Amino acid sequence: MSRETRRKFLKTVPVAVAGAMATKTFAQQGPQAPTGPVTAETIECAEKIPGLDFHSEEEAAMARGLNQNLATYTRLRQVNIGPEIDPAIIFKPSLPGQEPKGPATPGAKLNYTKAPLTLKRPANLEDVAFWPVTHLAALIERKLVTSTELTQMYLGRLKRYQPTLNFYVTLTEDLALKQAAQADAEIKAGKYKGPLHGMPWGGKDLLATKGIKTTWGGEPYMEQVFDYNASVVDRLTEAGAVLCAKLTLGALAQGDQWFGGQTKNPWNGRGSSGSSAGPGSATAAGCVAFAIGTETQGSIISPSTANGVVGLRPTYGRVSRYGAMALSNTMDKLGPMCRYVEDTMLVLNVIYGPDKKDSSVADAAFTWNPALPLAGIKIGYVKSEFDAPPPASAPAAGAAAPAGRAGGGGAGAAGGRGGGGLTPEQQAERRKNFDDVLATYRKLGAKIEAVDLPDMSIANAISFILTTEAAASFDDVTRNGEVDLLATGQSRSTWPNTFKTARFVPAVEYIRAQRARVLLMREFDKLMSQHQVILHAGSDQTLATTNLTGHPAMAVKCGIVNNAPQILMLTGRLYDEGTMARVAMAFEQATEWKDRHPKMA
Repeated sequence: MSRETRRKFLKTVPVAVAGAMATKTFAQQGPQAPTGPVTAETIECAEKIPGLDFHSEEEAAMARGLNQNLATYTRLRQVNIGPEIDPAIIFKPSLPGQEPKGPATPGAKLNYTKAPLTLKRPANLEDVAFWPVTHLAALIERKLVTSTELTQMYLGRLKRYQPTLNFYVTLTEDLALKQAAQADAEIKAGKYKGPLHGMPWGGKDLLATKGIKTTWGGEPYMEQVFDYNASVVDRLTEAGAVLCAKLTLGALAQGDQWFGGQTKNPWNGRGSSGSSAGPGSATAAGCVAFAIGTETQGSIISPSTANGVVGLRPTYGRVSRYGAMALSNTMDKLGPMCRYVEDTMLVLNVIYGPDKKDSSVADAAFTWNPALPLAGIKIGYVKSEFDAPPPASAPAAGAAAPAGRAGGGGAGAAGGRGGGGLTPEQQAERRKNFDDVLATYRKLGAKIEAVDLPDMSIANAISFILTTEAAASFDDVTRNGEVDLLATGQSRSTWPNTFKTARFVPAVEYIRAQRARVLLMREFDKLMSQHQVILHAGSDQTLATTNLTGHPAMAVKCGIVNNAPQILMLTGRLYDEGTMARVAMAFEQATEWKDRHPKMA
């Protein structure tokens, strides 16, 4: 944010708040030179942070070295490092000798379930608002509906429900109508590109869009504009998709509170959870055909739970992060949020694979077979989660995440049994729904067996990997004071204190945590080597663990209790989203929940 932009922002907030922010912001502008030399006494105090104890002679020697380092740090901070620059450290979720096989073929023709030939255009086009992409695509391909008509319908719904749900930051109407007209011309000329051609979508507002604001949901970035597109935006554009809106996210990918207020879910008006709050809300409300969200530690799965949509968190390194806001370089993932399982596969088929811009992306093949027999798939379910009674209380979906978490909910929000606010009868209904999940799979002929999760306590011990990397991503605004706008503005984020606290994580401990992460990967690999898919009824610990190991996960509705969706979570093997989605789709198609959508006023 420039000084002029910051002045404009400060004029829009209350005088008392503006004064407090301005004082701190302008007092801390620019790289800060050391105010004085580091002394042995300084080091003695600092030793308490990593739990060390050195002799006085050692402290004196260290002081000399640290004073030299301070000058180096000052020079380093003067180097302009743009948000698109990744550190020279690459995380690979696959263990040595288990690298995935390629090649990746993004955009290749994909077999999917086609809509029946009897499909007709309804008299009222809004009747298709909740239809799956597979059916919407059939309307467009068969020239029963134009992309322009479909786009105008979704744009109208976005405008209508924005005052209630607060789910977009920027409506990209001009761009959408231009892209829709182009799609119509191409289709009329016989150049149909596939099921996403002419399909209206929304992107989380941390995806760079050339010439359009990308605010990251935070006050310091309200006027930020990039001169390039994120890779996923380019790939969807190439597939003929139509960008209708930049959808909300909690400030800097935490929770559902952004500088414009809180995003709501369309089921009950409570928080949408986060941080992919807008993608979850807009998709659930039938205001886009699909959306793109991101997850670092729960930011797709958690809002998918609150909004009752199908969220796919792909394997780490499946989808390019280029042009997406970097929070945690070794944990960030991008994925689709849709109303139906197969739709997520259509979107993933377009956006996955190497792009020569993000070196973490694997050249791994992707396959999808909607007719794959369940009998040949090894499916486990976490017995302790399915057998345990619901807790007496749990944070409501959409509650603010703990400091440093990129999600936005507690035990209930992540897909578990969360009994908070439920009557005993509703808790019993919730438990019955999970029991019905197992019964349904058995009726479908699947062989499922109970499993016990491995010791995942390491995940808690190394959780500071996320906050340390996030602090590095936002170090500039932390040092110049602009990060404090998040604490005093509309978003009321906990990031400012988190970033400052993470500044004191020793580099040695960070590297040790990354080494311990390999031990966690090995433990989870043992479990997944015996099962291709794991079903979860309560997933908080697994959610934290698999975001560190890089495994894919999916959320799918398995009930509605007290006018709130109930979610089953699935975990799959690395780079095997197709098998995981096939298991999810089998349940989805066998139950009523897939077609239960919120009643929009």
